Amino acid sequence: MPTKYERVTSVPIPAEATIGHTYELVHLADAYSVQLPNGTLTDPELLARFIFSQQPPWIGRLIKMRDALVAGLGLKTARHLKSLGERDQTNRLGIFKIYGKSGLEIVFGEDDKHLDFRLSVLCASPVATQEEQSLIFTSVVHCHNRLGRIYIFLIAPFHRLVVQASLRRAARMGWPRSTGTSFVQV
Repeated sequence: MPTKYERVTSVPIPAEATIGHTYELVHLADAYSVQLPNGTLTDPELLARFIFSQQPPWIGRLIKMRDALVAGLGLKTARHLKSLGERDQTNRLGIFKIYGKSGLEIVFGEDDKHLDFRLSVLCASPVATQEEQSLIFTSVVHCHNRLGRIYIFLIAPFHRLVVQASLRRAARMGWPRSTGTSFVQV
């Protein structure tokens, strides 16, 4: 049975999430929330890096399969994007380009010929108490053409599983503490 910190809940896109207004036309939009224990680091960039560094191994295998399927279509592959991230760790978060940062949110994603997407990690406090913190992972996708719409239709169920599993795994591993827990950055 998952603890309250391992429960991942589908939520509306938060009003304070800047990516909610990124695209005029959105083909996929979702947000998932997980409660953070007291004392957890609240730097959204470090939390995002932690989430990606703790992903379950099956996600890497799924990404390799995706790369093999889309490489012939001329779409960007995770392997290519990873090489960009290795050269520029300041402006990239793993395979994703960083589009904006604030004290509460980091926005990252990628643009490609079939679609553009943005992801957000937002640290939010419920109105009732400043002691409880939530992390909200939001995704928005804008498709450029039929290939993008077909692609998002096919991967949407996997996307949802990946986000939920990544958040759950990060919670199980133990979120970085504001007192200095270290982890491998991606």
